[in-house]
Amino acid sequence: MATDLVQLSLDGPIATVVLNRAEKLNALNREMLSALERCADELERSQDTRVVLLTGTGKAFCVGADIFEWSDLSPLEMGRRWIRDGHRIFARYARLPQPLIAVLNGYTFGGGLELALAADLRLAAEGVQLSFPEVKLGIIPGWGGTQRLAQLIGPSRAKQMIFSGERLLAQQAEKWGLVNEVVPSDSDKLTQRALALAQQIAANGPVAVQMTKQLIDAGMAANGDAGLVLETLASSLASFTADAQEGVAAFRQRRPPQFSGR
Repeated sequence: MATDLVQLSLDGPIATVVLNRAEKLNALNREMLSALERCADELERSQDTRVVLLTGTGKAFCVGADIFEWSDLSPLEMGRRWIRDGHRIFARYARLPQPLIAVLNGYTFGGGLELALAADLRLAAEGVQLSFPEVKLGIIPGWGGTQRLAQLIGPSRAKQMIFSGERLLAQQAEKWGLVNEVVPSDSDKLTQRALALAQQIAANGPVAVQMTKQLIDAGMAANGDAGLVLETLASSLASFTADAQEGVAAFRQRRPPQFSGR
């Protein structure tokens, strides 16, 4: 199955999902979220697929949610639709029966990093930058980042990333455990390594691999749903503060924000 903005290809036991909005650095809009969910439908039903690769086109894996899609929503609309849709769709990718490998070919920011965190493994090209820049807009990560990041790299490093909005290079992300492997920046080498790892996994007993994934995830899931509920409420409220309005305005006007703490 394929759409203009999200493409799904099936090649034997390996499926590839490609974010294909390169001119916008693969920023996620409603159409892309819907397409991602349709891809999840197909992947969940596929008995032949044993591994899924997720990547982007152009200079970015994904720079997050398209600000023009959500900046005019009310807090209730944010909580009931935008944030909840992202939670549901990203959770479906996290819960795919097949192992999911995020192949980070370029910038991986905000909601794009949250999508990558829903994967089981992350491979990154050398020089790739990863960040949660939401605080620079006066908002907070709203698609599972506050929960999955802390589970993966620990609360202190998660707080450092989110509080500062600082960009991590792939090599530092690997040291922190955010990225499994860093591959030389040649795109062919990243693709080759991702395919090699996918083929290695696909050659193993699929039931054993999928059951192992479920067991590990089950062990990590305690209080996960409660955390996502709190994230939904906090993100909805944060998006309606004066600081959030100033952050969005500054982004659109390409100037530094002047936050007031209100």
